[in-house]
Amino acid sequence: MRNRRLLAIAGTLALAGSLMAGCASGTATETTAAAETSTAAADTSELFSNRDLAQTAVSTDATQITLTSGSDVTISEEGVYVLSGTAQNTTIIVDAPKDAKVQLVLSGVSMTNDDFPAIYVKEADKVFVTTAAGTENTLSVTGTFTADGSTNTDAVIFCRSDLTLNGEGTLTITSAQENGISGKDEVTITGGTYTITSKEDAIEAHDAINIADGTFTITTDKDGLHSEDSDDPTIGSIYIGGGTFTIDAGDDGIQGTTLTTIDGGTFTINAAEGIESTIVTINGGTIDITASDDGINAAQKGTSTDIEIIINGGDITIAMGQGDTDALDSNGSLYINGGTLTITAQSAFDYETVGELNGGTVYVNGSQVTEMTASMMGGGRGQMGGQGQAPGAGGAAPGSGSRGAAPAPGGTAGQSGNAGSV
Repeated sequence: MRNRRLLAIAGTLALAGSLMAGCASGTATETTAAAETSTAAADTSELFSNRDLAQTAVSTDATQITLTSGSDVTISEEGVYVLSGTAQNTTIIVDAPKDAKVQLVLSGVSMTNDDFPAIYVKEADKVFVTTAAGTENTLSVTGTFTADGSTNTDAVIFCRSDLTLNGEGTLTITSAQENGISGKDEVTITGGTYTITSKEDAIEAHDAINIADGTFTITTDKDGLHSEDSDDPTIGSIYIGGGTFTIDAGDDGIQGTTLTTIDGGTFTINAAEGIESTIVTINGGTIDITASDDGINAAQKGTSTDIEIIINGGDITIAMGQGDTDALDSNGSLYINGGTLTITAQSAFDYETVGELNGGTVYVNGSQVTEMTASMMGGGRGQMGGQGQAPGAGGAAPGSGSRGAAPAPGGTAGQSGNAGSV
């Protein structure tokens, strides 16, 4: 998968950043080299192909399908399929060759099932679910999912291959008992308007969730975005380059096992924990978090030895509930290099090893602060960055822990003219 290569690059940069941070002082040459390396690694053509980013399908030879109740549709060949109609207890099944790319265009679809996915991808290389412009589409499962042999289906859209969602229409997903969207490889979203209500995770993936754009309204009893493979702790990342997110979650708003990187977007998150990952890097965006446990949390979830929160930019507001809560909580290190943070909390900063306020503007309970203190026992007192250290340090690669590089450009990710393969 593309994301595995990015994880290797990001891990190398994180290690390089850690070694440089350990030096008493770095030369300008070292800092510039780190910046150039990190910026190159941040090329989002590795995440978003031209076809991912195209919001309409090439429908010259498309197959038109009208759904009917109680009659499953099985797609066994590569191609574009335009679906419409209202149906109950009907599943769109994709069971195509391993190298097939299948595009499902939802053009006024309304599906309600009792106990099985509305869209079930058994096999294909990649499946695109595209909402047609000007159309409203609804998919819902009202009960507990039943298994397909040894496959435990658990989502309204259940995909065993790479999955891309895009388009110019709307998609409403309701899962009364389990997940909204489950991808067993990568889930990529580059456009469309989504309203997801779920008992379990709204959007989950094993390898990665990569989002370039889209409008999301998520209500869930568990996590809004969740990327994890319980059998492989080296994967499970989240990258967001743009979009508008309103997330009301019972557990985490956004949770990635290895790396969670935000380069842009507008977020309103109300959750127990706003954002959680082994490494959380924020380079841009407008983020408003209301949390009852931790606002942003870095914890040992993957195999990385680096546990870090790195803030290089963005406009971040965090309001914490009463009790044993922390706005920024790192079980490792915490670096603020840029951006504007407005924190309302009894405990603003909680870190285990290193805490550095190197740049940016930080307000805590109405007052600007210029140094960082840790509330965690043994965390020690933070320190100001040395003279001559420019705000905006930190890695720009997706998920990078490099602290000496310029932040990635803001805005919607993936709009490079050199997009990768479909």
